[in-house]
Amino acid sequence: MRQTSLAEQDELRSGARLGTMLESLGPQTASNFMNRDFAHVRSGLEKVIGSGLRQISPAERPVLAWPLACGSKVGARTRALDFAGGVLRVEVPDVGWRVELQALAPQYVAVINRYAPEKVKRIDFVLAGALSSEERRRF
Repeated sequence: MRQTSLAEQDELRSGARLGTMLESLGPQTASNFMNRDFAHVRSGLEKVIGSGLRQISPAERPVLAWPLACGSKVGARTRALDFAGGVLRVEVPDVGWRVELQALAPQYVAVINRYAPEKVKRIDFVLAGALSSEERRRF
């Protein structure tokens, strides 16, 4: 069994002390503390991502921003296909996913529009099996 170094022990004690301090402040204060830190990180990441997306053609930005808007779990099961006329088309695995994501579409549109100069007006969720053979070859 590996022994922990003094530095690791200090780090563990510091983490435990921080946890104890946060617990003593109460759950709401601890939650606010953590959210504030994550908000700062999120803000920094959004700036980096936004500057990277500015180097891409405006018509492609909503497609590339889809995984940022929907998150990794949804992004793993869906795929942004194209963007034209203010409509982002996203492929989904089945009807259940389409129904769920349609309810969240306004939130996704708001996030994507922070990164894209050509504003997304709506998202169309397309069933994977509904793509034509020509569309499947394109994507």
